[in-house]
Amino acid sequence: MAKSPGDQWGRGKLPVENAGDGDLCLFIEPYGEDYWLKPGEVFTVAPDVGGIDVRFSASVWPEGITVWLYENGDPHKVVLEYTVADADGTPLECGHQRPPKPADSDAAEPG
Repeated sequence: MAKSPGDQWGRGKLPVENAGDGDLCLFIEPYGEDYWLKPGEVFTVAPDVGGIDVRFSASVWPEGITVWLYENGDPHKVVLEYTVADADGTPLECGHQRPPKPADSDAAEPG
């Protein structure tokens, strides 16, 4: 039996690949944590608690993607504990590879 593409990553995990030419911001809610992917990188988002059915909601914007995790797809059951890992499975910290803030910018940093 052939595996579907989702079986490669396992149930309840969301792979995010930067197929573009520039940095891509992966923004995870509800905490607003940011993780920056270089071109060609793949990060995986997964809940810390096993055995729950997690559904993902994603919004795409010009330089990034915002992801929410919901238990059983219920928008009232936001998954608060999750891990973002690199292609080797190494957990990443919020702000991973965040570009430096321009010196003349008054904009708030994400995360």
